[in-house]
Amino acid sequence: MPDPTDDTPAPRRGRPGYDQATVLRRAIELFNRQGYEGTSMADLAAELGLTKSAIYHHIESREQLLSAALDEALDELTAVVDVAVEPGAPGTAGSRLRVLVHESVRILADHLPAVTLLLRVRGNSPVEVAALERRRVLDEKLAGLVTAAVAEGVVRSDVTPELISRLLFGMVNSLIEWYRPDGPVSSEALARAITAMAFDGIAVASGPR
Repeated sequence: MPDPTDDTPAPRRGRPGYDQATVLRRAIELFNRQGYEGTSMADLAAELGLTKSAIYHHIESREQLLSAALDEALDELTAVVDVAVEPGAPGTAGSRLRVLVHESVRILADHLPAVTLLLRVRGNSPVEVAALERRRVLDEKLAGLVTAAVAEGVVRSDVTPELISRLLFGMVNSLIEWYRPDGPVSSEALARAITAMAFDGIAVASGPR
């Protein structure tokens, strides 16, 4: 029997405690497994061990989670791209492009689940359309930076800047198919390796590396 003199608080029971970051992580994992369209609020509740009604204590809607996930995938990359293409940014266009490729790999590796989700969206909702538009703007800025590097004579001119941009970042994006953060290669080592291999292919033979 309980000791009536023991004033230690009894363990509380009830819904599991989750912060917003944990809810988002679990939702992204579920979206990637089942697809966003194939994931219901009931599925999210079951994933978190909550009742369907209790999940609204943590989130307002599926769309809120999708928006937060796509923002995670895009915000840091957008900031890095904006720094690289800012008028008057220090360094040559070629050096800034190299840094941008390196940082893009690191960002993808560090936010792999969210980037995986981003690369799978097809514009089936306003949230997805907005994310795709942000990607389009980034693609244009990247192509502009490649064009500037070509004009400097450090990137080969026999391939169009748009194609170089697509090839570079297509290679970066392909990491979602095989890279595992818990594997033997760190995100920094991966970024260095891919940057070196990419620029060996697009640099003018006599130009600076």
